[in-house]
Amino acid sequence: MLDLLAIVVPVFLVVGAGYLAVWRGLFKDSAVDGLMVFTQKFAIPCLLFTAIATLDLSAEFDLWLLVSYYGAASACFAFGVLAARALFRRPWPDSIAIGFAAMFANSVLLGLPVTERAFGTGALGPNYTIIAFNAAFCYLVGITTMEIVRAQAKGLQLLRTVGNAMFRNALMIGIGAGFLVNFSGLPIPIVAQDALDLMIRAALPAALFGLGGVLYRYKPEGDAGTIVFLCGLSLLVQPGLTYALGAVGGLTTGQMRSAVVTAAMAPGINAYIFADMYGVARRVVASTVLIGTGLTILGAAFWLAILP
Repeated sequence: MLDLLAIVVPVFLVVGAGYLAVWRGLFKDSAVDGLMVFTQKFAIPCLLFTAIATLDLSAEFDLWLLVSYYGAASACFAFGVLAARALFRRPWPDSIAIGFAAMFANSVLLGLPVTERAFGTGALGPNYTIIAFNAAFCYLVGITTMEIVRAQAKGLQLLRTVGNAMFRNALMIGIGAGFLVNFSGLPIPIVAQDALDLMIRAALPAALFGLGGVLYRYKPEGDAGTIVFLCGLSLLVQPGLTYALGAVGGLTTGQMRSAVVTAAMAPGINAYIFADMYGVARRVVASTVLIGTGLTILGAAFWLAILP
């Protein structure tokens, strides 16, 4: 158990350092916004661009890997929506935001560093395959369902709303550019790659520190039952379903590790961004992001103990 915690805890120590720095006034709250803009719109897109551009798609792309991960994510979205509506009596828009949080694991800021520390940099190929579709899939499901429930957009207007949300996202732009380079076979100039590498080295540490600062804003309050339920869906049910589907589909050891570890991560900041975009369930989702991120220390250790 101590060996497993030694893998996971350093990641969360960096998150905790960011939380502590903002709490004690050592790092201004406004500086956190600037740091997160740098990581989310520049450094991490560079990381994803390079990873996708150099990914051996013939070796890493596996349909059942995506079915295992996104089948479990879709099930948790449905469970979250229905439970929020039937058990917790939330309005439909709130329920959609709660289901979105259950579906959207923090695949980049937590999934990548935990997988890398546990299994090494060479194990990240399946992670990048999952991440390549994550924002597009989750926003497609979430926005489409929300717009249908709210009856705010139909037909072409609905497609335009979904498209704008996805293709103005810097992470999606980095992933799309990476696929273009990968498919075209064009080499990245050495000087350009050296510059990208400088950005990449800053991406995850800065993002983890910034995540801690962002989490300081989200004070857990009220809606305890919904928060506990949502944490259980995110940290236990989604990785459990992913593991079961992966076993049925015969995923390799490396694919199973990446899929389950990614699924076991707490909801990401994008879950709060989605709730804030529609002005619904913000307190529940923000509290779940905060509490779930802390619980991920134990959850990740549990799943790492189970994985081969």
